[in-house]
Amino acid sequence: MSDRRIECVWGVVVAAGRGRRFGTPKHAIRFKGKALWEWARDALLESGADQVVVVGPVPGGVEGGPERHISVACGLDEVDGAATIVAVHDAARPFAPARMIARMYTVMREERVDGVIPVVTIPDALKHVDGESGRVVKTLSRGRVFAAQTPQVFRPDVLRRAHSYYAGLDYPDPAPDDAAKVERIGGRVVTVPGDRLAMKITYPEDLLLARTLLARGSQLTADGGRDEEAEVDGLGGIQVAREGATRLVPRNPSSVRESA
Repeated sequence: MSDRRIECVWGVVVAAGRGRRFGTPKHAIRFKGKALWEWARDALLESGADQVVVVGPVPGGVEGGPERHISVACGLDEVDGAATIVAVHDAARPFAPARMIARMYTVMREERVDGVIPVVTIPDALKHVDGESGRVVKTLSRGRVFAAQTPQVFRPDVLRRAHSYYAGLDYPDPAPDDAAKVERIGGRVVTVPGDRLAMKITYPEDLLLARTLLARGSQLTADGGRDEEAEVDGLGGIQVAREGATRLVPRNPSSVRESA
């Protein structure tokens, strides 16, 4: 029987990166009148998140750290104890469709899982290469290998335990995302089909691709259908947040500010 509990969803947007490969901090780049971190925040709000914490040097944001996992932990510190779902999102993936994000909340509500992440297939041939010699060790099957996107959603207590465990390791192995940390403590993480619009903005030319995708006025959904909602404003289904709905939580909880 499905669990029909009412969820309290909080979002954490990580916008503390330096943008070395892009050439400038990506979160501050403006696109169609909004900074990329605002696009990421608004996508979470439109998906149904009750509150969003932004980590990074933005108005109302909380201070992050030198590494992503530290910034995520800083954001988790600001998430209310009543939250039952936390969605961790990267400002570098600002155009993730709200429809895709909401689908993950549904899976969290209906299934007994610790986390849900969006994944996409990889069109290129995959090679396992020896790092020293450059020799191809073997070719990997693409049938069971996928690329993970964000946001990734979790039960807050599980994600906090995963970050605590990771921070306590003397020589932690690289954990590329939050799902990997949850997996390492035995958490159950499942997937949903991702979306091309949730692409990561890494290089300047990625913004040109994003502009092309958004300008189409529609998107191809994971099942190959047409997302009619995406035609509302020609912005891939991401709507501008309701006025006053976003709360950026600074370090001092007494100075909460509203952002339109």
